[in-house]
Amino acid sequence: MGSDGEAEKTQQKEKERKKMLAISPIAKPLAGKKLSKKTLKFVRKAAEHKCLKRGVKEVVKSIRRGHKGLCVIAGNISPIDVITHVPILCEEADIPYVYVPSKVDLATVGSTKRPTCCVLVLTKPTKGELSPEEQLKLKADYSHIVEDVSELTSSVLS
Repeated sequence: MGSDGEAEKTQQKEKERKKMLAISPIAKPLAGKKLSKKTLKFVRKAAEHKCLKRGVKEVVKSIRRGHKGLCVIAGNISPIDVITHVPILCEEADIPYVYVPSKVDLATVGSTKRPTCCVLVLTKPTKGELSPEEQLKLKADYSHIVEDVSELTSSVLS
């Protein structure tokens, strides 16, 4: 019985190792395990409240229209040319962005069956209104993650 648990752990470690090998060289700032988990939880909450734009086309359109939020980009995109312009757009629009290791994980938490290159978590829902408590909670989570991302970005730059 103990060997099954160990075999499962080694398989999971192998999966994690493969995920990390597939990450593109431009994926900086790449979220660590803890920040990645936190960010994906935040994306899941945003998807439940309809505050999410999925895919490169929607994200670029939203950024150009002046919507603000947090851009979460998958780090294992191939070909890499698909997303190389997104970080530049984010920097020009002063939108924080972070890379997470897996596009499959990003799609799962974003309520999509297809792997997703990037999502933009908006600070306000696109349609309808949120209750004040939910909006405060979402804003608090947003500010915590943006703070962590800015910390990560400053450590990468220095």
